[in-house]
Amino acid sequence: MAKLVSKTYGDALFEIAEESGRMDTFFEEVKDVLDVLSKNADLAKLMNHPKVVKEEKIQVIENIFKGRISDEIVGLMRMIVDKGHFGEIENVLNYFIGEVKESKNIGTAYVTTASELSEAQRQQVEKRLIQTTKYVEFEMHYDVDTALIGGMVIRIKDRVVDSSIKTKLYDLSRELSKIQLKVGECAP
Repeated sequence: MAKLVSKTYGDALFEIAEESGRMDTFFEEVKDVLDVLSKNADLAKLMNHPKVVKEEKIQVIENIFKGRISDEIVGLMRMIVDKGHFGEIENVLNYFIGEVKESKNIGTAYVTTASELSEAQRQQVEKRLIQTTKYVEFEMHYDVDTALIGGMVIRIKDRVVDSSIKTKLYDLSRELSKIQLKVGECAP
């Protein structure tokens, strides 16, 4: 259900942004709205509280955002509140951001390494990803996990490339245990 809500509203916002030629404006405004929501936990509590009526929630949205962001985005937020889906608003807005990035061929990569990469190494990783994917630009997220021992794990959307030594050792140990089973099976 949640995925359907985010796709439905996110696609509608994307279509409006595309038709009006204001994709970049909407993109920046949606990021700003997400920033406001993430920094104001009390706002989320208020908007999700069952005893606050929809009309009051809509008034809160209008008081905070009207005149600061596009009327279309305020209207979408009002509609989401009216339909009782405020709990999904971040998913809707993140879905929209993902669609905009996809349309501009901007990928998001999560790179985990055993030790911190230098700036030159980071640039090499990004350059290689651009060469081997359809994307023309990447939003890079780096993380360190010493358990990897060496190598790296790269995740782009639902694809994962794991060249870590930890995984190679695990795979090798599985192969060795298969060989031991076969040798044991042959014993008299």
